[in-house]
Amino acid sequence: MTSLGKLIFVNAHSRNLKSLSSEESANLDLTESLSLAFESLLHMPYDIIENYASTINTLDISHNKFSRNLQFLSEFDNLTSLNLDHNNIDAFTKFPYMPKLQLLWLNHNKIDELFPFVKNLYESFPNLRYLSLMGNKAAPSYLNGGSFYDYLQYRLVVISWFPRLVHLDDRLITSEQRIEATRLFRRPLLEQLSEHTPIPECIKVFHNRLSNFFIKSVIPDKLRMPKSSNFII
Repeated sequence: MTSLGKLIFVNAHSRNLKSLSSEESANLDLTESLSLAFESLLHMPYDIIENYASTINTLDISHNKFSRNLQFLSEFDNLTSLNLDHNNIDAFTKFPYMPKLQLLWLNHNKIDELFPFVKNLYESFPNLRYLSLMGNKAAPSYLNGGSFYDYLQYRLVVISWFPRLVHLDDRLITSEQRIEATRLFRRPLLEQLSEHTPIPECIKVFHNRLSNFFIKSVIPDKLRMPKSSNFII
């Protein structure tokens, strides 16, 4: 795992980046992983994007200050694993389309609403297999005072959006959870069709507005499950 400290020197006052010499860069193993954790970054340094984006498949930018300025991720064409723990990601953050990404860590950010965040997340990362949202208000659990039923409802909603997901937060997804999530939160037919057939933009806009209205007004009622439920997590 290569770190930022080995790649560049950051002047704390001028914020100018000084690249390492070509000889020093040649000694670095940049074929797999890069860690930029704990660097107080607000933006991705241009030198990193220019020189290393195409060679990285695992990126750790946890414990920084990234929020809604994440379009630079589209430059990381081969990224399959991304750690964004302990940043300033909120419910309105949108990510670029990254179909190769399989693992995404978003623990301990500022995501306080599940909708439309989970829908936008799916549109950006349709092939996720591992996702963790622990420590966010939108992911209720014993960590933030959420009840068992709040946690169960949140879990089923997320599972319903990601058909390829095998692990959510701290545990595997079971076949029973997948069946229950599909039963309770079946996605609209138009969304399922759009994965295989292009849909006119005007119809998509109308559909998105209708879906957001439906999500905010109807789903909270659907989430109320009887306390006698014997569903096992």
